[in-house]
Amino acid sequence: MKLSELKQSGHWPTLLSAFLYFDISFMAWVSLGPLMAYVAKEMHIPIEQKLTLVAIPVLFGAIFRIPLGILADTIGSKLTGTLGQLVVAGACALVWLLGLHSPNQVALFGVILGIGGASFAVALPQAGRWYPPHLQGVVMGIAGAGNLGVVLDTLFAPSIAEHWGWQGVYGVLLIPMVAILAFYLFAAKDAPGSINRVPFSTYGKLLLDPDSRWFMFFYFITFGGFVGLASALPLYFVNQFHTTPVAAGLMVSMIVFFGSTFRPVGGAIADRVGGVKSLSVMFLIVAAAYFAVAFLPVGPAPATGGWSLTELPPVAWLAVLLFSTGALCLGMGNGAVFQLLPQRFRNEVGVMTGLVGFAGGIGGFFLAKALATSKGMTGGFMAGFLFFGCLALLGVAGLTFVKHRWRTTWGAVSGARI
Repeated sequence: MKLSELKQSGHWPTLLSAFLYFDISFMAWVSLGPLMAYVAKEMHIPIEQKLTLVAIPVLFGAIFRIPLGILADTIGSKLTGTLGQLVVAGACALVWLLGLHSPNQVALFGVILGIGGASFAVALPQAGRWYPPHLQGVVMGIAGAGNLGVVLDTLFAPSIAEHWGWQGVYGVLLIPMVAILAFYLFAAKDAPGSINRVPFSTYGKLLLDPDSRWFMFFYFITFGGFVGLASALPLYFVNQFHTTPVAAGLMVSMIVFFGSTFRPVGGAIADRVGGVKSLSVMFLIVAAAYFAVAFLPVGPAPATGGWSLTELPPVAWLAVLLFSTGALCLGMGNGAVFQLLPQRFRNEVGVMTGLVGFAGGIGGFFLAKALATSKGMTGGFMAGFLFFGCLALLGVAGLTFVKHRWRTTWGAVSGARI
């Protein structure tokens, strides 16, 4: 695939708009993760409840994906994306001005932030419908790389909170929100024929197709793993290795950078060698990373406060290396799933993006909640990471089970490597 071919196909202003829309929405969606240490300090919230609260936006990001996908098919992706950005920006403005004063208010704010996570079901089909089958992997990877927003969250949010308070983070976030909304209104366009009301029964029919359930399971592992780690790791590093919130944010930004930036690479590799082969390898590496992390010991505690980035013990840097490796493969796995999906469900890509995105969001909630449950029941995080390592191995088994049928049926006429 040549860059010139990508530029000559489709509509690149919409691709860029979809990327930016998803990026800023993702940034808002996972913003509670790096800020929870500050929010919880005011409310004296225990670690298990903190992990549950940061998982709420992930859960509702999953729940809202199906209705936003239906809305995009009915009134158009551009109008749906505009409305979603306005709602999330309005909620952030209220929190900036009024604050949050109880766990219930934090939970309610998390529900509204879920609309940002649901942008996945709007932005990816909006971009993908402009491009031919053999470019779907890289196009969906570029649009989906909007999850780079979590890197910016974890990199800057704790430092901003240290200087202006955690509420000030949402005031700063409003600046790029307004700028991106203005660009989106100017540059984004709906592809011809993309507005097509889809009956709700279509979702039920697709759920009866075993292939749709396989795609949902694979994305449950890849995207769920990525967003679950992005939400939970700031608290994990503070608790497991006694870091400061700023140091934890910097460590997580390093980790999620790989998962965000390598999503298009995963799509491009899948275009070249086939999504099944690339996804199988990625699942094996993810499983190995999860298993290794599960057995890491608790880090030593400093005499006072928490470790800064320059003071981290070696075991904390080992954790960063393992998580970075896993996040890189999870991000590439996201791209590989969306190289395969449009080949199988070309005419239902909007509906399937909603269903698969729903499953990915549920996976993120499930991972964060599993870590909270593991910590609450056993006092550590081992059981949670072992469970998700086993899920990645089940992903390999599932791909082995379906690959022959996929390659000899719809894959044989798709025009792409499967």
